[in-house]
Amino acid sequence: MSAPPGDGADTGETADPDEDTTLVVSEVFGPTFQGEGPSAGRRAMFLRLGRCNLDCAWCDTPYTWDWTRFNPDQELRRRSVADVVAELDTIGAPLLVVTGGEPLLQQRRLVAVLEAAAARGWCVEVETNGTIAPLPEVAALVQRWNVSPKLAGSGVALARRWHPDALRALAATGRAVAKFVVVSASELDEVAAVAEAGGLTDVWIMPEGTDAATVQERMALLAPEVLARGWNLSGRLHVQLWGDERGR
Repeated sequence: MSAPPGDGADTGETADPDEDTTLVVSEVFGPTFQGEGPSAGRRAMFLRLGRCNLDCAWCDTPYTWDWTRFNPDQELRRRSVADVVAELDTIGAPLLVVTGGEPLLQQRRLVAVLEAAAARGWCVEVETNGTIAPLPEVAALVQRWNVSPKLAGSGVALARRWHPDALRALAATGRAVAKFVVVSASELDEVAAVAEAGGLTDVWIMPEGTDAATVQERMALLAPEVLARGWNLSGRLHVQLWGDERGR
């Protein structure tokens, strides 16, 4: 079971003035490379936040939310924004990727991190499952939204994973790319339907897989149909380089 996401339908989190300057963090790491989507290969640093409002069957970061298999007291830490920014300063990569879990569950608290990133000239990408609309002050500070709507193959009920208003809000920023994780070409009709309904026009297909051989095999199988549909194909560079190693 995933941890409760909070009851804020629009922002994904409850107001908690006493915790406005802290984040629930899984890990901070880098320098490394962005492994997925249009920025693949760029030198980057990652801020991975804890907790998620979905529980995908093939999730590659279950340690951020699955407390049937992992201990949250060991996996997550509440850290001050100042502490997080100081660690990112020591890494100093030009691209900051904020990921999870689902980072928009903590988006109010992210503002200070994003402001610090802007002051330092870092480019910021946020990876989100597309179920939560960004606050205006958050949207203004993000250069790219890597939106990954979940398909039926994720095992998540439609009512939980399908929030078209949130997808449209992300698309309306003009800085959203849609990155769909798929296992086979049989899922691409579903991708087309979700992208059209959500107003997502920059579509990337990425094969599910946590080892290089699986990623390569599925990319080869997907490539002809992805080309035929006029979409983009993404590998998983970090998996191809380091396998399923955490902090990469």
